[in-house]
Amino acid sequence: MLASVLSLAGIGLTAAIALGVAARKFAVEVDPRELAILEALPGANCGACGFPGCAGYAKALVAGKIDPNQCPPGGAETVAVLARILGVEAVSSLPEVAVVVCQGDRRHAKDRYHYLGLQDCSAAQKVAGGPKLCPAGCLGLGSCERVCPFGAIEMTAGGLAVISRGKCTGCRKCVAVCPRQVIRMTPADAEVHVLCNSHDKGAMVRKYCEIGCIACHICKKTVPEAYRVENFLAVVEYDNNRRASDAVGKCPTHCIRDFDQGYPAGSSFGPAGLEDPAA
Repeated sequence: MLASVLSLAGIGLTAAIALGVAARKFAVEVDPRELAILEALPGANCGACGFPGCAGYAKALVAGKIDPNQCPPGGAETVAVLARILGVEAVSSLPEVAVVVCQGDRRHAKDRYHYLGLQDCSAAQKVAGGPKLCPAGCLGLGSCERVCPFGAIEMTAGGLAVISRGKCTGCRKCVAVCPRQVIRMTPADAEVHVLCNSHDKGAMVRKYCEIGCIACHICKKTVPEAYRVENFLAVVEYDNNRRASDAVGKCPTHCIRDFDQGYPAGSSFGPAGLEDPAA
């Protein structure tokens, strides 16, 4: 009995020594800057930097493979800290937030059929091009809401995705998951947007959506420097958008939205108690 115990103890001691030697021999030295960077990062692991989580981004930074301004959730403050750790100049990129360029919920836009399948936008898009008659509108099944790590997206009762400009960090996960490219990255300081994604002619748009852009050019005529019309769709010129809000009240279909004045109908985000002109 004693011999067995001593034998087991000897095996355990030998294994412990072997593991200790192996740990020292094969130990991977971690650059202290990498640890400092991980402490400074927000820890969202959203992948917006292009790497698999914050640890991957930290390794890439220390290796000099990427600039320290590729973490949208961190913002300018994090960029400054990372630059200080790395001993480089802090150059912040302009902050962006995501916008759903559509307001065609079930009250305003028609469906081509009643979809009863998997509640996933990509799955629905594969069934005859999606249930929404507009070929470019929000499908409203919440794939973007589920993928957002910051709770910045909500689905209205009418089946429309809406993104909070205050909560969005610009991680782009919602952009990647949207099968219809209805979500766009826009300058964070731009509050006026054309919320339509259709390039059909106005006569066709009127057949399936009450609140779509009909390319009437009224916005362009009202504020020429703030809008352009491309392929039957009005777009805000974000570099010259100072007076873009002047055209909001002129739009006959109310597809231009000033987020300072309120969010799309049914959203809990933004200023409360404001009447939605499209409601």
